[in-house]
Amino acid sequence: MKRLFYVAASLAALTLPSAGWAEPQKGGVIDVATVGEPPTLDPMASTADLVGIVTQHIFETLYTFGTNWSITPLLAADMPEISADGLTYTIPLRTGVKFHDGSDMDSADVLASLQRWMKVATRGKQAAEVIANVEALDASTVKITLKKPFAPLLSLLSLNNAAAIVIPSENAGEDPMTKFVGTGPYLLKERKPDQYIQLARFDGYNSHDGEPNGYGGARKQYLDEIRFVPVPDPNTRVEGAVAGQFAYADALPVESYQKLADGKTEPLILKPFGWPVLVMNTKEGLNSNIKVRKAIQAALAPNDMLTAAFGSTEFFAVDGSMYPEGFAWHNAVGIDAYKPDGDIEAAAALLKEAGYDGTPLRILTSRQYEFHYKIAQVSQAYLEQAGFKVQLDVVEWATLTKNRQDPKLWDIYTTSSPFLPEPSLNGFMSDSTPGWWSTDAKHKAVEAFNAEADPAKRAKLYEAVQQVIYDEAPIYKVGDYNALAAQAPALKGMTPAPWPYFWNAYLEK
Repeated sequence: MKRLFYVAASLAALTLPSAGWAEPQKGGVIDVATVGEPPTLDPMASTADLVGIVTQHIFETLYTFGTNWSITPLLAADMPEISADGLTYTIPLRTGVKFHDGSDMDSADVLASLQRWMKVATRGKQAAEVIANVEALDASTVKITLKKPFAPLLSLLSLNNAAAIVIPSENAGEDPMTKFVGTGPYLLKERKPDQYIQLARFDGYNSHDGEPNGYGGARKQYLDEIRFVPVPDPNTRVEGAVAGQFAYADALPVESYQKLADGKTEPLILKPFGWPVLVMNTKEGLNSNIKVRKAIQAALAPNDMLTAAFGSTEFFAVDGSMYPEGFAWHNAVGIDAYKPDGDIEAAAALLKEAGYDGTPLRILTSRQYEFHYKIAQVSQAYLEQAGFKVQLDVVEWATLTKNRQDPKLWDIYTTSSPFLPEPSLNGFMSDSTPGWWSTDAKHKAVEAFNAEADPAKRAKLYEAVQQVIYDEAPIYKVGDYNALAAQAPALKGMTPAPWPYFWNAYLEK
């Protein structure tokens, strides 16, 4: 059997290539199999991980995540100067950075981009609630002034989806985006929907000096081209990886591990990777009634859901804490409501109390992430035992990310996420993200958490956030899971990560 690449891809372990390695030769084209066609190439407009995976090569943000998920400058020249009261962030910008159209980036572009981000992106809207003003102090300095202290700001400026990317000021008025011009190491060469997204090396790229540092630091462009190939069927992704068709294949069914190990590829496990989640539509329909949501919470059996989705406990853990052990945010507050084997009787009583009238509960899911679909199937079985009529709406992932924007089309949708370094990056923490969870109890807990800068005090305040999540059931965390991908033996220089990136990667000759 081939050796197993086993990677801890949590807050504690974005590892880096060792120093002193020989400079690889440039050249080569790789095909990367993804779960499907991204709904957009505008990373401001979507929280989908697939969008972030592709577009992080084209566009860049002021900051990004380095080793151990520390925040590190990307288009910013340094960390911001933060006033003593925590209300002003003065950000120096790198000079000599060029856009793909050959123009130079300056503060006017950053200002226009941040203004667009606050209007278009869900995370930008989240930040806009506490931002009083953004201004350009000179050509290479911007200042953000807050209405009140807001600890997650730099994390929001660093994430690659619903992302605060910097684009030319003249393009910032576009919505939807039609000109995909960024500062990244690769530029968009061609997109053929449902066939490929072809990126080519940007020869004018201005990289950071020094060593690679997680998603930051030096970004070398050894590959000539990267082609992201949508392969919606997970078994087809597996077969392509086994045959050596793809240099990297993402989001593979865990039961394919042995087949991958015996093929022309190397299996790659990222542990702990993230959490599958059922998001409730709290805005309208059945789940606008908290008693219905509590009935769902009581009915579900994460033990069976995770077993169906991942098979072996090597790939999952039944865990109700929003973050697993080892994370600063781990706590056990509120998890009595998380029943590993469900409580059908309690669910049926809650459903009766809610006055349920037999209206179908619509679960929006996709088979492109096969474990999402399996979780939805088991959820359907338990919810029907509790007395619900359940309608499973199975669509393409791009359709799901579009349909979840319309509260009239669904009651629950299935999704998953890596464990994000800052809890306020999770979509449901924003009132404007699909699910639209917005209550006084939420605001009280989240605002206190976001206003505190001290890490130890924030960890304690997060307990109240987890408590209100369980009290109001806007989401249902199924458990923890490990992800499986596949990498060609000839592909070197990659740092395995939740959102795989291919700068610094090269093909061994």
